[in-house]
Amino acid sequence: MMWTNMKFKWGLVGCLSLLMVGIAGAQDGWNWPADPAMENKAREVNAAYTDYKRSEEFLKAKDGLHWLLVNVPELNESLYINGVDIYAGAAKEATDPKLQRIYQDSVMIVYELRNKLYDNESRWIANKAYYAYNFYKGEKDKVSVATDAFARVIELNGTLSFQLVPAYFDAVYRNFAYNKAYTPEQLLEIYEKLNAILVEAEGQGNDVSSQRGIMEQLIVAMDIIDCEFIANILGPKLKAEPDNMKLAQQVFQYSVQQKCTSSETFLFALEVIDNNDPTFSTSQVRGLRYMQNSEYAKAGELFEKALTLATTDAQRAEIHWDMAKVHANLGRKSQARSSALKAAEMNKEREKDAYSFVGGLYMSSYNDCRGGQSRVKDYALFIAAYDAYARAGDSAGMANAKSRFPSKEELFTEGFQVGETMSVGCWIGQSVTLATRD
Repeated sequence: MMWTNMKFKWGLVGCLSLLMVGIAGAQDGWNWPADPAMENKAREVNAAYTDYKRSEEFLKAKDGLHWLLVNVPELNESLYINGVDIYAGAAKEATDPKLQRIYQDSVMIVYELRNKLYDNESRWIANKAYYAYNFYKGEKDKVSVATDAFARVIELNGTLSFQLVPAYFDAVYRNFAYNKAYTPEQLLEIYEKLNAILVEAEGQGNDVSSQRGIMEQLIVAMDIIDCEFIANILGPKLKAEPDNMKLAQQVFQYSVQQKCTSSETFLFALEVIDNNDPTFSTSQVRGLRYMQNSEYAKAGELFEKALTLATTDAQRAEIHWDMAKVHANLGRKSQARSSALKAAEMNKEREKDAYSFVGGLYMSSYNDCRGGQSRVKDYALFIAAYDAYARAGDSAGMANAKSRFPSKEELFTEGFQVGETMSVGCWIGQSVTLATRD
């Protein structure tokens, strides 16, 4: 007999109120009808449909199941457990899309009927959500059945299997795309709730990289998080909750992803994180932001803090290099040189940059260091700069420095000779071998 979805649903729902009479008391969980003829019929149909189910002949099994659901709905909870498998299997076997939809809807109806009779929704609600997602994820009018079911799982059980997290968020994504069913704030709240489940699962030793990757792709595809959203939605919220580390971490991560790291919102989030749970990276990045804003004294404080949090020579080299630039901008050239060379000492890859930097420090010190009595002594500073540039392999710097060397005439006039050693005073404090620019 061909049943439409509507007829099926009303037939089953109606039978619950009309056919409860005549059910005998439960015995071993089975409520066989009190009428002998009805009992025999029920036993016969039950045996037949379960045989078909065991043989995975779902299209045949569904007829007997339907008779039992209509005539003896309280016979045993196994009707509803088997019913899901049978209608889901029938949906796979069906070639007619209309019948396939009827059987898929029947799975949902079986869950509804089970919930009316048995108070154990928490045991099977995740399975219902799984089926709802697979059946309705591509349908504008029905995808919310899946999102509601997943939300119900968390409501009842407090969590969700981490394997189902991508399915839930994909259903949310589709519901948003089809129906604009959520505000950006609601989407973000769901995302963070599901991400917390992944974090917990990961802490228990599970590999959640695949699930997390899907989640990140979906949140990007939603196109809700941009610099404006971070500044206008998340920023004020964080200002109102300055101790909310979780929100501060969100703002930090999203700002990096969206390249909004020059914003005041990002800096504030960074301050919250660094003040409450400082790491090498947070202190360094915060220092770099202050340096970008020309707040060099503040930047120096943060770099000193980062240095105490560094765990490798590579990290320490980075901070010494950052400190070199802070000292230079504050006019502390000797300290700038020391920090740059310390960075080169700890990281050989930094050596060229460090000596080029030192050459620049020397070049910029002429007005501070010249005595004004001997051009040769004053210009010897540029020879020191040339030597530093040479160690860096900086040909442009070398050429610039050499153009400022004393001339042959100046050496002769002052009684010096090429190749003679001279001490460069001021803060530079090193000896050079005299040479001329010509």
